[in-house]
Amino acid sequence: VQLVESGGGLVQPGGSLRLSCAASGFTFSTYALSWYRQAPGKERELVASIRSVDGSTNYADSVKGRFTISRDNAKNTVYLQMNSLKPEDTAVYYCSALLRVGAQYWGQGTQVTVSS
Repeated sequence: VQLVESGGGLVQPGGSLRLSCAASGFTFSTYALSWYRQAPGKERELVASIRSVDGSTNYADSVKGRFTISRDNAKNTVYLQMNSLKPEDTAVYYCSALLRVGAQYWGQGTQVTVSS
């Protein structure tokens, strides 16, 4: 299983970024995918998730209305569109797949920095 994130960077407050996560090594279309983030000195937190069956989504309260998670099963890729970014969104963002109990896989992470 391999998850490779891309798309992070430095952006000004109010700006946008789109993160991508390319997956391989498992049947992508049959699993839920998630984005997490971890800011310095804080625990890793769930940002958004998307189910495989119906594409339904869930978001942390702190990002609702600003972030959108989506998936392209043909490309084995999950995305996180981030709009109206705030300094408190600064973190390393991780893509994750939970294939079964006790088998959660992570990407290497991509840094997002929101600063003027």
